[in-house]
Amino acid sequence: MPDARPILPPHLARHVVDQAYDAYTPRDQAVWRHILTRLTTHLAHRAHPSYLEGLASAGIGVEAIPRLEEMDARLQRIGWRAVGVRGFIPPAVFTELQSLGILAIAADIRSVEHVPYTPAPDIVHESAGHAPILADPAYAAYLKRCGTAGFKAIASLEDEAVYQAVRHLSVVKEDPACGPAEVAEAQARLEAARAARTYASESVKASRLYWWTAEYGLVGPESDPRIYGAGLLSSLGEAVHCLGPEVRRVPLSLACVERDFDITAMQPLLYVARDFDHLTEVLEAFEATLSWRRGGEHGLREAMRARTVNHLVLDTGAQLSGRVVAVEPGLAVLAGPVQVAVRGRAQGEPWPGHAVVLLDAGDPPRVGDFRLETPGGVELSGLRLEGGEVLDLEGWAGGRDLELPAEALLFTADAVVSVAGGPADPEAWDRRFGQDPGEADAERRARDRRRRALDPALAALYQEVRDLRAAGRVEPARLNAIQAALEAWPGEWLLAEEVAELRPSGAPQEKVGAAAGPRCVERP
Repeated sequence: MPDARPILPPHLARHVVDQAYDAYTPRDQAVWRHILTRLTTHLAHRAHPSYLEGLASAGIGVEAIPRLEEMDARLQRIGWRAVGVRGFIPPAVFTELQSLGILAIAADIRSVEHVPYTPAPDIVHESAGHAPILADPAYAAYLKRCGTAGFKAIASLEDEAVYQAVRHLSVVKEDPACGPAEVAEAQARLEAARAARTYASESVKASRLYWWTAEYGLVGPESDPRIYGAGLLSSLGEAVHCLGPEVRRVPLSLACVERDFDITAMQPLLYVARDFDHLTEVLEAFEATLSWRRGGEHGLREAMRARTVNHLVLDTGAQLSGRVVAVEPGLAVLAGPVQVAVRGRAQGEPWPGHAVVLLDAGDPPRVGDFRLETPGGVELSGLRLEGGEVLDLEGWAGGRDLELPAEALLFTADAVVSVAGGPADPEAWDRRFGQDPGEADAERRARDRRRRALDPALAALYQEVRDLRAAGRVEPARLNAIQAALEAWPGEWLLAEEVAELRPSGAPQEKVGAAAGPRCVERP
C-alpha cells in the first residue's frame, strides 16, 4: 500500500501544503479541461512517446484537475513522489526535493485571464508538464540528478533578490485585489533586481541547463524532434511555436548554460538532445565545472563572490557552513554563524563568530601559542585554547598584514575537497536561522480572493454545464437558458465554449454578445 505522503525533514515539510481540492471552483475545472483537451490533441504525435502513456500512469486526465494524493500513489510505482506546494518555493527547496525524487507541484491553477500563459507555477505546468515524461527511466534519472546538481550549485545574494522579486510579481499578477499600479511596482522591483545582477552564478547556470532541457527541451532527430520539456508540454502556444520554421533548433551541448532566457517571450532557439542519455552526458560535463566537484581555491573564491551561506568540505571530513569573506592561498575566513557538521549532521550549536581554515601548514598544538606557514607563504600566529578557539590571531602574506578577526575557530587540513551551495545540514540551519516563506500568506490570500471574486451565480452555471457533461445528457433547453444567462457576463468566453461543445452539430442556439466564442488561447 503506498504511503499517504512522503516523510520530509521540517525544512522541506514547511513548504508543503494540502491541495484543498474542494477549493477549486467550477471555472477552475473548466480552465483545466480547456487546456488539457487541446494539449493532448495537439501533442499526441508531437510529444515524446512517453507523454500520453505518462499522463495516464500518473493519474492525469482531461476532465478534472488531478488529485495530488492519487498522483503521488501512481508516481510511487516508478520511484517518484509528489507533494503540493504554493507558488514559487525557494530554488534550494525545489532542487532538494527533486534530488530526492519528489515532484513539487504547485497546487494553484492559473486564472481564466492567464489561460495562454501563467506568471506563476501552477498545477497545469507542474503535473501535466513534468510528470508524464517521468515514465521514461532515463529521463527520470536525469531529472533527479539535475536536482542534485542544482542543489549543490552555489547561488549568489543577487540570485536571492531576483527570486524574491519574481515571487512577489507572480503573486501580485494573480491577485484580483492588486491593480496596475501594484503590478507596475512589482515589475520595476524585478527589473531592478535583474539589472543589479553582476554575474551568472553556478545556480543561474544550473537553472539555464534545467530550462533548456527539462522545461524547453526537444529530443530526437533535428529534422523531426519530439517535445519533452514541461514548459512546451503545458502551453499550447509554445507547443505549436517550438516546431515551427521560425525556431532555430541546435544540438544540445554544455554551451546552453551560457545562454540566458526570457520567460515572457517565445524562444527563438531551442536545444535538441539526441536521446535522454545525451542529457546525462551534458549534465556530467556541467557537474565537472561546479565548486561542489572542484573544491580548492576555485570553490572558495566562488563562495566568496556569492556572499551567501555555503559549506566547505575538508579532507578531514569536517564540513563548515557559513559565508566565505576572505581567501588567500591556503587560507579562508568564514563569517559567523558557522555550523560544524560531519556527514551532513550538525555537531552542536553554531559558532557565533568567525572561523579560519588553514591548509597544508601542519597542525598547531592542542593548547598554546603557535606559528604556522602554508606553502603559499601565508603565516598565522595566535594562542589556541581548548576546543579550537584562537585568541590574538594575526596573519601575514607577501610582507603584508592580513585583516583577520582577533578571535576565531581554527581548522587545519590538507585540502578543501568541495565547496557546495547552502549549509551542510539544511535542517539544523533552517531550525536556527530559517524564516517563514515571505510570500506564503500573500499567495494564500490571493487564491482566496480569486475564489471569492467568482460570482456564485456564474459558478453555478459552470457547475451545471459540468454536471450535464458528466451525465452524458444533452438538454438543448437548458443549454439555451445557460447561454441566455451569459448576457450578464459578456466576457465569459470559456463558459460559452463549454456550452457550444455540448451542443449537437447544427443545433439551434441563442445569440449572445461577446461570449459567443472563445478568444484565442495561444500565448502572444
